[in-house]
Amino acid sequence: MHVRVTDDSIEVLLARWEKIVGLMKDISVPLADVTDVRVVGSPMREARGTGLKAGLRLPGVYFVARTIRLDQAIILKRGLPALSFSVRNHPPLERVLVSTPDAKGLARRIGSR
Repeated sequence: MHVRVTDDSIEVLLARWEKIVGLMKDISVPLADVTDVRVVGSPMREARGTGLKAGLRLPGVYFVARTIRLDQAIILKRGLPALSFSVRNHPPLERVLVSTPDAKGLARRIGSR
């Protein structure tokens, strides 16, 4: 997985195997539709509270999954902080939680727009 912020969007780019086992595709959201950006220091704990998930789930180790309602995408790897953001105007997706070593830098970059 790789998280990239361009001039006008945030993209979560998944490896082919992550797309297959996670039952999802790459995520691209215009920055104008991104709100509530924050860094999550304990993302695995936060993922436990999101309810049932479809996709790859290795609790406490790795998640590439969506909630059953498809409103949340959870892409996490143990030991990394995560970037959390809300999504407008892209139903059913409402929230993304994704691990990235540069969560703080990306949150700052998105927040400065």
